[in-house]
Amino acid sequence: MILMVADDLGWEDVGFHGSAIKTPHLDQLAKDGVRLDRFYVQPVCSPTRGALLTGRYPIRLGLQCGVIRPWATHGLPLDEQTLPEGLKSRGYATAIVGKWHLGHHQPAYLPTRRGFDQQYGHYNGAIDYFTHERDGGHDWHRNDRRNDDQGYATDLIAAEAVRVITDHAAKQADRPLFLYVPFNAPHTPLQATPELIARNPGFKNRNRQIHAAMVTSMDDAIGRILAAAGKHLPAEKTLVFFCSDNGGMNQFGSNGKLRGQKGTLYEGGIRVPTVIRWKGTLQPGIVKESLHVADLYPTLLGLAGAEVVQRKPVDGKNAWPTIAEGRPTPHEYLLHNVTPFQGAVRMGPWKLVHNGSVQANATSYKGPQTWELFDLDKDPYEQKDLSSEKPELVARLKEKLAAFQAEAAAPHLLPGEAPDGFVVPEVWGQSK
Repeated sequence: MILMVADDLGWEDVGFHGSAIKTPHLDQLAKDGVRLDRFYVQPVCSPTRGALLTGRYPIRLGLQCGVIRPWATHGLPLDEQTLPEGLKSRGYATAIVGKWHLGHHQPAYLPTRRGFDQQYGHYNGAIDYFTHERDGGHDWHRNDRRNDDQGYATDLIAAEAVRVITDHAAKQADRPLFLYVPFNAPHTPLQATPELIARNPGFKNRNRQIHAAMVTSMDDAIGRILAAAGKHLPAEKTLVFFCSDNGGMNQFGSNGKLRGQKGTLYEGGIRVPTVIRWKGTLQPGIVKESLHVADLYPTLLGLAGAEVVQRKPVDGKNAWPTIAEGRPTPHEYLLHNVTPFQGAVRMGPWKLVHNGSVQANATSYKGPQTWELFDLDKDPYEQKDLSSEKPELVARLKEKLAAFQAEAAAPHLLPGEAPDGFVVPEVWGQSK
């Protein structure tokens, strides 16, 4: 089982959605697999990763208002049961290669304490791709200890993922493998090698060209990982999944005609390119039913036959009948998010949006309150607000959103800049 997650990849940053960026390996994966056309994540990355690994909406985790900053003293709550923990109950070997971003201030929050046998990569977002530093700290680790491997981050992630696959096949091929590969590409800072930039000559905007080069690098890495899996893992037993953690940033990436971008609750912020492939089990095609990243938790545990006693109620639903058999979405309501400042909830084709343009990571909001209602079947680009025409439907969805808000854990609200006196935690790793 291989789960790959891009960072800030826009809806139209992949070839199979019409991008000018060449993504041949992702395009082939989409051709061979099932494209989940209405797969939803959170507006920013830590909440998406938390939902993926627990099957619970970020409102349960205190992560509904944004990412975990380097100076945060919180993370994925320690009483949450994670996907790798559940899979280990079925004998899986587990590894994470890439970006964690779910807590790092104490050892108890680190990946090897949350169900992963092996860890390689970084804890925070927005690290330097070449030096692997963030805010004065060295953020590159193997098995949650400082690591000084040299190289471009995406290349190192690819090499390690290939090593995990190859080593697993050589030493414990009788055990199933769960490999989680959360890339930091193409998240800022905009950094790429001259060779990668030269492979993307068709962009007049320099920032867009570098972004494209970073996508190219990630696609190359995915090609290397899939090639290793094809060589060393049995295809009929290997499920491969890919998505982005949120929508793209419009100044660098492209969300096509979708409204909004990363940080917003419009489709451009939360609807992402997604593919699942399982050769011999899934027939290639497109599923247009609405699904949520929290659905991965119960779906994958179900496929693994894991009889795990859940510590807490799961919001995600087993989506396998929808993916494999074309059945309707298992969700009556799908919560996109709710914070003290904004929210959005889905019921069938109807989506109610409260202050949709308020950016995630907000710590306050003083602007005018806006409520919008969209029929996404007829208006996928959210151009026509129908709230004045359907007041009863608006009232019903407002009530549901308020119910979710009433159930929410207290959100962590952190400033966007490091506070005075911030010192990199010892478990993170000091710069030399």
